[in-house]
Amino acid sequence: MTDIATRATRVVTAAGSRRRPNGGGPRAGTIVAFLAPFFLPFVLFYLVPIGYAVWQSFLVVRRTRGQYGTSYTTFGGFEQYGQVFQNTEFWASIGRIALFGIVQVPVMLFVALIMALLLDTPLLKLKAFFRVAAFMPYAVPGVIAAIMWSFLYSPQLSPLVDLLEGLGLQPDFLGPGAVLWSAANVSTWLWTGYNMLIMFSALQAIPQELYEAAKLDGAGNWAIAWRIKVPIIGPSIILTTVFSIIGTLQLYAEPAVLRQISSNISSTFTPNMLAYAVASGNNYQLAAAISVVIAVITFVLSFGFMRLTAKRAGL
Repeated sequence: MTDIATRATRVVTAAGSRRRPNGGGPRAGTIVAFLAPFFLPFVLFYLVPIGYAVWQSFLVVRRTRGQYGTSYTTFGGFEQYGQVFQNTEFWASIGRIALFGIVQVPVMLFVALIMALLLDTPLLKLKAFFRVAAFMPYAVPGVIAAIMWSFLYSPQLSPLVDLLEGLGLQPDFLGPGAVLWSAANVSTWLWTGYNMLIMFSALQAIPQELYEAAKLDGAGNWAIAWRIKVPIIGPSIILTTVFSIIGTLQLYAEPAVLRQISSNISSTFTPNMLAYAVASGNNYQLAAAISVVIAVITFVLSFGFMRLTAKRAGL
C-alpha cells in the first residue's frame, strides 16, 4: 500500500510539474473550435453585409456622355448621404416613425407591465393559461398578423366595422388620420406578450422574502407592485424599451401589408419602405446610404436611451 501511494504521489507531482501550453490555459485550437460555429456565420452574414452596404453608400453611378452614355460606378464620397439628408420623403418617414414610437412604445410597454404584474400576483387564477394566451400573438409572423388585421380594418369584410356602424359610429381604420395607428395596433398586439414575458421573468427572480417583509410593514398589493416590484425590474423595462426603439425604426411589414388595401400608405411611408422603394428602382447606392443612416439613428437613440436611463437607475 505504501509503494502504491508513493507511486501515485510521484505521478501526480510529475503531471503537475509539466508546463501546459499557453500559460496553463486551454489550447488555442480548442477555443477556436468552440467559437467558430458562432463567429463564422456572424462574420459572413452580419459583418460582411454591413461592410458591403457601407461601401456601396460611398459609390455613385455616372455616365460617360450625358444622360444616354455608358454608365460606370465610381467613388463619390458622401454624395449619397447628401441626397439622403436633402430628401423630403426621408424626413417625412422619420417624422411618422418618431410619432409612432412616442405613442406606441410607452402604451405597449405599460400594457405589458400591467399584464406581468397581474400574472405575478397570487390573486390571479389560471396563470399558465393567461401567460400562454398573452404570448401567443408573438408566435404569429408579422406579415400574417398584418394580413389578419387588414381583414378587420377593411370596410367590406370586417365584422368589427359592421358592429361599430351598428352602434352609430363611422370607423375609418384606413383613413389618412388613422392608418398609422392601425399599424401601431398591429405592432402592439404582436409584441406586448413578448415584452410581458421578459418583465414577468424578472419578477419571478425577486426573492419572496421581500414581499413578506413588506407585508409585515403593512404594505398592500398595490404598494408592493409599484414600490418594490417595478423598481427592481427596472433593468428589464429598460431592455424592452431599447428593443422597442430598435423595432420601431425597423417597421416595415405592418404598413407594407396595409398598403395593399389603403391608398393612404405610400411606398415611402417608413424609412425601411423608402430604402426598399429606392433599391427597387435600381439605385442601390442611395438605398445603402439610407440604410446606413437608419442604422446610425437606431444606434444613437437606443444607446443614448440606455446610457441615460442606466445612469438614473444607478446601473
